[in-house]
Amino acid sequence: METRYLKELKDVVYDRDWFDKAPDMDLYYIFRGEKEKGDLRYDITILNPGTLGREYIKTKGHEHKQKLGELYIVLEGKAIFLMQKRRGEIIEDVYAVFARKDEIVIIPSGYGHVTYNASLKEKLKIANWVSKKCDNEYLFFEKMQGACYYFTENNWIKNKNYKKIPELRFEEPLEKMPENLDFLNYETKS
Repeated sequence: METRYLKELKDVVYDRDWFDKAPDMDLYYIFRGEKEKGDLRYDITILNPGTLGREYIKTKGHEHKQKLGELYIVLEGKAIFLMQKRRGEIIEDVYAVFARKDEIVIIPSGYGHVTYNASLKEKLKIANWVSKKCDNEYLFFEKMQGACYYFTENNWIKNKNYKKIPELRFEEPLEKMPENLDFLNYETKS
């Protein structure tokens, strides 16, 4: 198990004044390699409820070094998955998916992503299937101080560190698991 602490998210938190005064705390827990299926790994992540000042508790956010997708399943609670695709520092597409227990969200290859616990009272437990050859990259999110939008008590707020941000659109989760997950092992070129 890996524990992510508030101090590890210092570069991606929206509410900087709150962060500077906040004590360090556990935000979420990652259990990697709980199962394997061929070239795929199954992980579980548990996010605590609450806020980071005005922003809901979230994962740090990452991109995949390889252009590989990822599949998430909400096991307990309510999640918001924010996905963004970029070319250089320009965001070409950004969308969010609200998902509840048993709903599925696919992170397309080439998209960076952040997961929010959309509850102030309940833990969020999610699982993911991802290729074993997939490596996470956090540098862009750290450089830009988070994703291009923050989910806060006042709804969505644009991250001012991005020069141009498309309007946020919303997609629906899947209600059932794809029969074949082989697509998670194939990289895209763009």
